[in-house]
Amino acid sequence: MKIIIINGPNLNLLGKREPEVYGTSTFEDYFKQLKEKHHTLHLDYFQSNIEGELINKIQEVGFTYDGILLNAAAYTHTSVGIGDAIKAITTPVIEVHISNTFSREEYRHQSFIAPNAKGIVIGFGLKSYDLALQALL
Repeated sequence: MKIIIINGPNLNLLGKREPEVYGTSTFEDYFKQLKEKHHTLHLDYFQSNIEGELINKIQEVGFTYDGILLNAAAYTHTSVGIGDAIKAITTPVIEVHISNTFSREEYRHQSFIAPNAKGIVIGFGLKSYDLALQALL
């Protein structure tokens, strides 16, 4: 099974950025642990701060991978384009968030990803990715 995790803006700063919200681990360290835990899967990872690159990656893998775990970060709440890209592909997408977006600012309560996602996992820290992966399987 071939699955990709796609992370959006500022998630490259995990481990440094707002540790009280996002924790102290880098995503790269967490991804290594996730790959070890799910060693029978083919797991890939992509991160970009640029909306168009995220859309390009979704389109690139959207017919060839078995699943996408997408944390579009702030683009979740602003990007109609990312939502449309998900709608256009056949690969199932699970929306993932490290923090509980509903306990944060009100603008974070809206998602342009959710209407086209298979499901959403939010608020369990980095473990949200593992939970989303288990749900996808």
